[in-house]
Amino acid sequence: ICRMRTFGLNCTSRRHMTAGEVATALRPFYFSVHPDLFGKFPIERATNENSLQVLSSYIQTLQQKNRPPIAYFEIFDKRNTFFFLTGSLKPVNIKLAQRDIRNTVVSILSTCNLPTTYVDQIAPEVDKKKIRFTGPDEIFRRKVYNFENDLRDAMAYDMKEEIRRAKGCENLIGWLEQNAESSKEKLAACEPVREEVGRLKEVLCKDYGLLAIYWECGWNITHFRGCLLALKALIEHHAEVVGFLKDRTLVFGNDTGVSLDGHILLNSSEVRGNWLDFIKNVGKQDIALKTVPLFEKSLSMVLRDIQVVRRKFQPKIMVKQYENNLRRLTTSLSDCQGKGGYPKHWPSSLSNYELVVETEAGPLMLSPTGQFIVPCSCPSFLIVNFITENLEKAHEFLEQYKGHKVIEKQLHKNCLNELGLIALDKDDCITPEPMIRFCENLLKHRDLLKEHLVGTRLTVTNYYSVMSDGQMCVPWNWKL
Repeated sequence: ICRMRTFGLNCTSRRHMTAGEVATALRPFYFSVHPDLFGKFPIERATNENSLQVLSSYIQTLQQKNRPPIAYFEIFDKRNTFFFLTGSLKPVNIKLAQRDIRNTVVSILSTCNLPTTYVDQIAPEVDKKKIRFTGPDEIFRRKVYNFENDLRDAMAYDMKEEIRRAKGCENLIGWLEQNAESSKEKLAACEPVREEVGRLKEVLCKDYGLLAIYWECGWNITHFRGCLLALKALIEHHAEVVGFLKDRTLVFGNDTGVSLDGHILLNSSEVRGNWLDFIKNVGKQDIALKTVPLFEKSLSMVLRDIQVVRRKFQPKIMVKQYENNLRRLTTSLSDCQGKGGYPKHWPSSLSNYELVVETEAGPLMLSPTGQFIVPCSCPSFLIVNFITENLEKAHEFLEQYKGHKVIEKQLHKNCLNELGLIALDKDDCITPEPMIRFCENLLKHRDLLKEHLVGTRLTVTNYYSVMSDGQMCVPWNWKL
């Protein structure tokens, strides 16, 4: 929306990206050129270190008029399936001639043959700093500036963009006709990598006593193999870490720490040195893990024996942070209980209800699965009012969720068997109800879809995409 000025004005729009969005979008690139991957190639390692400094400086100064030189990198040639072992390298020249951050990120990813799906999903924003005034001659000719027309045009554009994103501009059968075969080709090309990943997981678990190893990261299976090889090398060079890993579950993801389930989390984008430092000190995290049930019990007692649980489909949270969140919320509710108590019409016990404690930035909401989601910073009177208003609805949602889980499990099994899928997964944001709808529609139209879906790996999300390892992402609310 444009603000009124003395003269008429025009607004120019740009593709805006925050620092966090830039970092997320460039993670696959950083992983491909990270100097630690080039230990056996000292010349290329030095080249990449210098070019990363040039690139970092350029991104930070994009809003200025500087024009840094071309960045020269060496990356592994992934056309060779065993590039990590053979040392197959190829040079990449990235021309830093773009004048805005979005085009720079797209250029970097495209030059390295990496996907730009994340960037493509970022919507345009109005750049309020680039408002310019029209000259007095034009004002004289127009006399009256018609703000209504400009506002209508801006609103129409925003609505079209929103509708386009919501619909996805795709139908499933047409999209599969265009992408199913290429997906299968990518799956076949990555099959040796999958086999190697399975072998590495088996060796690591058998030789070093790990219970299981999971991959909970947005990157493809090639990066998983790289992490497994890095972990294997770390253990071979630092045998003392075996004792810390024995009888533990290891998860490669976006964080480093110990989860509430006691799993060791390693950030897949960090170097081995950081992993080593954390694993050696994992015992300190385990101490906090033992006290969490006590803090959960204290909060439960303060709130009439409500079940303090972890959110279904919740991202991983670190033990120390969760402990602080519990302590803070317990103190707040204790003060509320001491001052005036809870509403008289509340049940004498809330043991049939579930409460999830979130971080300060978390939402105050009732989840689709019937759980009260409460940020630890929320004032106690707001929490009490919210629970009061949603007790009946929470009970209803909880009962629905229990039934939906059973139905989802059976439909998932039927889809795998009747459509010949290799795997059917879903994003954490997809709850049982939309998953049920997705599976029912697949089975309803299985005669049309089976020829495209047999032998594929499917992930239920909110968008269409084919990952570099052949995994197909399909929105849960697809149209035929």
